[in-house]
Amino acid sequence: MNQSVNLQLDQMTPRQIVEELDKYIIGQTKAKKAVAIALRNRTRRQQLSAEMRDEVYPKNIIMIGSTGVGKTEIARRLSKLSGAPFLKVEATKYTEVGYVGRDVESMIRDLMATAIALVKTELQANLTGEAQLHTEDALLDLLLPGSRKEGDASGTETREKFREKLRRGDFDDKKVEIQTSVKGGNSAVELLGGANLEEMDQNLGGALGNIFGSRKKKRTVSVKQAREILFADELDKLVDMDQVVETARERAQSMGIIFIDEIDKIASRNSGGGGGPDVSREGVQRDILPIIEGSKVTTKWGAIDTSHILFIAAGAFHVSKPSDLIPELQGRFPIRVELEDLTHADFQRILTQPKNNLLLQYKELLRTEGVEVIFTEEAVDRLASYAFEVNSTTENIGARRLHTVLELLMEELSFTAPEIPGQSVTITPEYIDERLKPVVQDQDLARYIL
Repeated sequence: MNQSVNLQLDQMTPRQIVEELDKYIIGQTKAKKAVAIALRNRTRRQQLSAEMRDEVYPKNIIMIGSTGVGKTEIARRLSKLSGAPFLKVEATKYTEVGYVGRDVESMIRDLMATAIALVKTELQANLTGEAQLHTEDALLDLLLPGSRKEGDASGTETREKFREKLRRGDFDDKKVEIQTSVKGGNSAVELLGGANLEEMDQNLGGALGNIFGSRKKKRTVSVKQAREILFADELDKLVDMDQVVETARERAQSMGIIFIDEIDKIASRNSGGGGGPDVSREGVQRDILPIIEGSKVTTKWGAIDTSHILFIAAGAFHVSKPSDLIPELQGRFPIRVELEDLTHADFQRILTQPKNNLLLQYKELLRTEGVEVIFTEEAVDRLASYAFEVNSTTENIGARRLHTVLELLMEELSFTAPEIPGQSVTITPEYIDERLKPVVQDQDLARYIL
């Protein structure tokens, strides 16, 4: 699936990429253009000569804008569009080397783990047919012991009849005894691969398990359950993990995308020296710098070169500003785009235009209860007005305000929907005013509820 996405992406112009993002994200044209160009440049780089390819580095991006204006959604849709290994992290979760907490290199290890899962899933998709046959054979061995004897025509005929019944589900409730491996996890060598106390703690149990050998465990389950367990085991056996790791490493290094959110929270907010939290923030920046500049990070799958990973950073920058980041880090993010605050018109469009818009989500959820919900045009306008008003008078949380407003509006209907199947409910401005106006007018109450 992801391979076909990549083939399609190779043929997409930046304009077509923006049009694809427009299906899910309202406005923010400048940011969409910036990421579309960055994505297109990655496919352009793949077509260069090996010598020139090594010299072309990704143009990292900083997106500046209030919460809820679309920064994370742009990055998330970008990763789905590219089919590339994608990782979202928060800058505030990392600590300077020498302090207790996550070190910044763990983001590369996490990206590699994501790439491996992605590649493994792709390879397994091509092996499902073979795995299903192996699973059926294993189940038939349990149901018909000794039926695989060579030259036994009657045994083969009986086996094939049982195979047809197995496929129809005739044996789904029958109990069988299967053996499953209790996997130990990673090897003892991998325990030291990351040079990270956090990973060492996570891998210790698995490493010791492998030192003392894996063991088999007998389980009595239904044929239906056994099919799922054995199918997963067969898929694992068929996949060449050496190939998975090699492909994943190449994809992580050449096409990986890391989205670093809340980067403004690690910017120093004073120009003076001295101790305090700003020193630690600057320490995290200096630790991130070599990863973004390009370095080799040790992982349990081998060294990962970060030179061509695309980094997209984002932050509100209400208290600090991009120039508060250390100069070296600023230089590694040559593209800066400022996202615009959402307007009343934007809220109207967000409610109705995206493929996954909120009104459609509520309609489909309540349709499962047999209740048809209709939002009039005036109701959509009134909802947008309330969301915009609350953002203006309290904390501005962008499009996320629509979630809180809609949840309060639909609370009673969601609660009573199972009791009124077959009915149709029309959401009008009056319906909205009745449920939202008292809360919105009481600003103190709105701060807690909306």
